[in-house]
Amino acid sequence: MFEYQYEENCLTGKTILITGAGDGIGKQAALTYSQLGATVILLGRTVNKLEQVYDEIIAQGGPEPAIVPLDLKGATKQHYIDMGQTIVEQFGQLDGALLNASMLGELTPFSQIHEQIFDEVMQVNVKAQFLLAQGILPALKLAPKASLVFTSSGVGNKGRAFWGAYSMSKFATESMMQIIADEYEASNLRCNAINPGATRTSMRASAYPAEDKETLATPLDIMPLYVYLMSDDSADINGEVLKAQ
Repeated sequence: MFEYQYEENCLTGKTILITGAGDGIGKQAALTYSQLGATVILLGRTVNKLEQVYDEIIAQGGPEPAIVPLDLKGATKQHYIDMGQTIVEQFGQLDGALLNASMLGELTPFSQIHEQIFDEVMQVNVKAQFLLAQGILPALKLAPKASLVFTSSGVGNKGRAFWGAYSMSKFATESMMQIIADEYEASNLRCNAINPGATRTSMRASAYPAEDKETLATPLDIMPLYVYLMSDDSADINGEVLKAQ
């Protein structure tokens, strides 16, 4: 596990956007960031899940979060531009963004990848990430030390049989991260990616239905890296893919 001892309130005063915030790693990141003092913006497609996370944050005494219901399959470039502008208007800046939402698609031989599934995976995992990152860059550039974090995978830098569209999408994710990191090197904005590893989530369960989930790390177990990349301690880390486990 990534070793990082974080202090209480290490994210106080920061505003952080989290996609896929209604469940799994995104939900835990939102709860953890809030516990450490951040104001979180919860983005996801299922409103009632986002509301449940909102309620948990309020119950634990965290800063009041914002909710952005958005389906990455159907959102347009203008949606992301408008969201970025709204963040600036309401919060003044964006200190961090965790682009966590992803779609697995189907695990199938390359010759049998369905075109529609391929398009949907690329839309959610690549095009939506690209447009969202473009939309929030102006808000991130206003923060003194901003952190943009993409989510990769073990199949994001080495292809694996049957992981087709998902693997290709994560190769693209790592490339996108590296391009942004290189373009903004020596600026206030750093950009990195996290490989969460085998974690107890619904996506993992759909990929490995026979696996004993009790043997897997929980989203809470892997939070040290997620906190590290949003804290000022990682201000000099740029263009890296870090493993949470």
